[in-house]
Amino acid sequence: MTLPDVPLGTRVVVRYRIEGGCTDALGYLRSRGDTECTVETKRGLATIRLADIVLAKTVPPPPPPRARPA
Repeated sequence: MTLPDVPLGTRVVVRYRIEGGCTDALGYLRSRGDTECTVETKRGLATIRLADIVLAKTVPPPPPPRARPA
């Protein structure tokens, strides 16, 4: 799958190259341009160059929060 096929707002995981290796961004695809995309993660927005992407795929929604014991 490539990111151009994924609708904005879809939950994705994107593995991309950084200096010294690779890292992942897990969150919602918020924007996509000709050279980069933005994923909204728990830590904030991650802007990723499309040329650095190694793998991208959709993932299911996160599980609901667990109830705390009484």
